[in-house]
Amino acid sequence: MPRPHPSSCDADALIDAVIDREGRYVNHPADRGGPTCWGITEAVARAEGYAGAMRALPRDTAAAIYRRLYWLRPAFDRVALRAPAIAAELFDTGVNMGTATAAGFLQRALNALNRTARDYPDIAVDRAIGPRTLSALDGLLKARGKGGETVLLRAMEALQGERYIALAERRPSQEAFLYGWLANRVGDANP
Repeated sequence: MPRPHPSSCDADALIDAVIDREGRYVNHPADRGGPTCWGITEAVARAEGYAGAMRALPRDTAAAIYRRLYWLRPAFDRVALRAPAIAAELFDTGVNMGTATAAGFLQRALNALNRTARDYPDIAVDRAIGPRTLSALDGLLKARGKGGETVLLRAMEALQGERYIALAERRPSQEAFLYGWLANRVGDANP
């Protein structure tokens, strides 16, 4: 199920969509994350204080974990104020690949799109969104307008797709997931 295209980036809608897409309890033998419920791994649930059976993880507990760990902590909410489609992509990628990886994709793409620092300075690819990353995003949007958000989104999705293919090449067991990742998380299925 594709995630909604947010006009103002409604975090609740993004969280509901990812929970619906991830579904209830799963324990796929090729999934290195182990048992999950609503897409929350057992390790994350335990680290966040959930002590019950993973099959019984309440949906609202999963939603609270998504909001805290995958929206607020990595500052994707601050990106949403500037570029809702980019924030939605960061959230979805962060859920699937980790928020640091998602932030790194944003930073790499921003550096590649700054026309050799004519539009805004290069930023460190430190995989954390802070003032310099937000300033670079502002610089891109100022220089390129709304079209800049669309091109930035495409660049981030290209990085994501390449990472999925490389993962499947390195670990053939991950080929079980590649089609779904590419179908549901990269390109036209996204905003």
